[in-house]
Amino acid sequence: MVGIVRAVFGFARFIGPERSAAFGAALARTIGPLLPAHRTALANIRAVYPEMPEKDVRALALSAWDNLGRVGAEYPHLADLFDFDPDATVPGRIEVDGIDRFVELRDDGKPGIFFSAHLANWELPAICAARFGLDATAVFRAPNDPAVARVLHEIRSGTMGGLEAARQGAAFAMQGALEKGSHLGMLIDQHFTRGVQVSFMGRPAMVNPILGKFARRFDCPVHGVRVIRLPGHRFRLQLTPPLDLPRDPDGQINVEGAMQAMTSVVESWVREHPEQWLWMHRRWRVPAPRPGA
Repeated sequence: MVGIVRAVFGFARFIGPERSAAFGAALARTIGPLLPAHRTALANIRAVYPEMPEKDVRALALSAWDNLGRVGAEYPHLADLFDFDPDATVPGRIEVDGIDRFVELRDDGKPGIFFSAHLANWELPAICAARFGLDATAVFRAPNDPAVARVLHEIRSGTMGGLEAARQGAAFAMQGALEKGSHLGMLIDQHFTRGVQVSFMGRPAMVNPILGKFARRFDCPVHGVRVIRLPGHRFRLQLTPPLDLPRDPDGQINVEGAMQAMTSVVESWVREHPEQWLWMHRRWRVPAPRPGA
């Protein structure tokens, strides 16, 4: 199976990033609507945008499949896709808003936290950090298919800095990265059963509180970083200023409030470019209240 995955990725590299992305988009737009995840996407969009005409709901879901197909087809090209050069006279595929903040974070000798979301090609921020020498650990969830997971790990290892799989015990490695003054990056827009409740797109959702807990423990800056897919096979990376997180009366960062603040930033990103978000995920799964609670 690994050989098949390598062959597919090799073919994608052969035809180039633009053609492989276009092929991946066409494939996902064709197959995606046949999958159970498509019903999840439609239900999510209808719930978030109840006034949206049905034809627009379906068009938005197709656009989300288009973006997901492009992301998959871009994996073999990640090493070459990030071509940002602040001194270049001719723009490349990548532009970065806030590169000065990346450099400041790299040189300040302090730990820091980045949160992001499944928007456009969400792998690019970790590559940006590695290219500019920012000591960072990216937390990722491995694909369920072992063959795909193995090949993606090889690609990520060759293009990114530190990597930590989301698994039992990962919190100790994440804490260790911050203790040594490194930086931690994590996607926060997926359901987490044992999480804290936040409001996301006008609906209650559960989010992993670990970044809020680390922000409280280390009292370090927390930045959002997102990717926007632009016309012409291009991307824009944006790094926010540090968030002013809510604090408890004793002055410590409030974990639930911090996660809501981060989630609200993600919501603003999704509302700006809903066609580039992963609507297929069952994001809203808040447990029903227990009787008498």
